[in-house]
Amino acid sequence: MGRQARAARRGFPPRGRESGGGWSRRRFVGAAAGAAAVVAVPSPAAPPAGPPAAAEEPGTAPPARRPSGPRPLYVGTYTSADGGGTGIALTAYDPSTGRITGSGTLNGVPDPSYLAVHPDGRTLYAVDEREDGGVTAVRLADRRILGTRSTGGSGPCHLSVHPSGRWLLSANYGSGSVAVHPVDASGALGERTDLVTHSAPPPGPGQQGPHAHQFLTSPDGGHVLAVDLGTDTVYSYHLDLAKGTLTEVAQAHTRPGAGPRHLTFHPGGRYAYLANEVDDTVAVCAYDPASGRLTIGEPQPTGSDGGTNYPAQFVVTADGRYAFLANRGHNSLARYAIEADGGRLRLLGTVPVGGDFPRQIALSPDGGLLFAANQRSGTVTVFHVDREGGGLRSAGEPFASPVAVCALPL
Repeated sequence: MGRQARAARRGFPPRGRESGGGWSRRRFVGAAAGAAAVVAVPSPAAPPAGPPAAAEEPGTAPPARRPSGPRPLYVGTYTSADGGGTGIALTAYDPSTGRITGSGTLNGVPDPSYLAVHPDGRTLYAVDEREDGGVTAVRLADRRILGTRSTGGSGPCHLSVHPSGRWLLSANYGSGSVAVHPVDASGALGERTDLVTHSAPPPGPGQQGPHAHQFLTSPDGGHVLAVDLGTDTVYSYHLDLAKGTLTEVAQAHTRPGAGPRHLTFHPGGRYAYLANEVDDTVAVCAYDPASGRLTIGEPQPTGSDGGTNYPAQFVVTADGRYAFLANRGHNSLARYAIEADGGRLRLLGTVPVGGDFPRQIALSPDGGLLFAANQRSGTVTVFHVDREGGGLRSAGEPFASPVAVCALPL
């Protein structure tokens, strides 16, 4: 991975977006904004008869029951960064108050910058974001490391588990490739079954090559999608569930230089929301479950008011009514109302995140709390989520965690 790519992975923007030759470390405060332009995309092709068995109609999901007692929260970091952590931070949070308490560190996993959990809740997975990239499995019952497998690429920055629980999907940022690993009954990983490098289209403006930034499964489970910042493309693949191999079925292209980073689906399964890191925009995308084809809509604002900003990640509430976006630079959380059954985003305003450079955000399983991992301030901030109005209210003082880049609440 070159110097520019390493800088980007450590929280500095691509050199093409720097102002005056260097990245300003000023901390911006997000100010509440009025409603902004509303942009919708054309409805996708009609889905096959009958909704997927696992899908909920938007707005009908019953309110999740808030658990009692502390719940686990795992925090990823860069162990090789100055002032970074020594592994995966082991913490807990109170579901009622949002207060976080630390209980130690799981050492032995280098640069665990992104985390995911198996659908059965028994195994934690982490990327090893290094030149010789890897993915590591950890058994949560006794916190035993079950082993590490090579991703076949450099700088893996994202991973997810297929809903079947049988396959781990990972994205190599440095080499612009995506990988598949089998998951056995114990949660351990087998040897890689496929590796695909994004060779077309050519890199976008200011990019020297492909940069796969995310690899996830569509809500219906029929396709897996890879978001590539370097080629301004979202790739749709068919995953062979018997062999663990990938077949490309579609490509969706942003406008040149958008730099797509992260895609999050609406629970209805027909729309998704894309955060474009390089040009500081978001977009509503229509999704056709039958073909796996994504249609990317027009760029929309992030609430950054035109300042230097790099949107990082969307999360969507389980009832499909609201979406939240992490803004790095503006250091805010943008709030959106979701309308037209998922086909439209309406910007409600922004809330200061209470930290510097929110790299990743996550909702608690019950949807009552939002966690933000703030890379440059080395903190995790927590917010109470207003389920009715989509408001965010601070849950108190930030929790200190060195170079916090991923917070995973269970």
